[in-house]
Amino acid sequence: MGRGGAGIRRRLVAGTAVLTAAGLLAVAAPHEVRAAAVPCAGRKVRTLPFATGSVLVYKRGGHVCAVTVPKRTGTKRKMSVSVQARGGRPVADAGRFAYRAGPVTVYAGRRCVWVRGGVDRGAVSSGWILC
Repeated sequence: MGRGGAGIRRRLVAGTAVLTAAGLLAVAAPHEVRAAAVPCAGRKVRTLPFATGSVLVYKRGGHVCAVTVPKRTGTKRKMSVSVQARGGRPVADAGRFAYRAGPVTVYAGRRCVWVRGGVDRGAVSSGWILC
């Protein structure tokens, strides 16, 4: 083969490397996107940490949203989150999840809210907040 054959081989090797890298990114990207995505609208107003995770609380207008995230993601485990506006019933999400419980949202207006969340045996309860 002459000079033309070496150029073709170089292009084939470069093309294979690009396709391999793209394949690896496609496999890795869903986990990164899921972890980085903000689950609630509005601004984060509280982080309620506990031994096995934390509850993130967001507020937008009169709506309060919460999500429970574990310290270690990727393995399904028992998780829960609930938000209750004073005078209302709690809105909850519970089950076995790998990445998060929730989001759950309530309209609180200017009322206080009580937020609860847990991962496995660890849990947190806020008391009345955001009054």
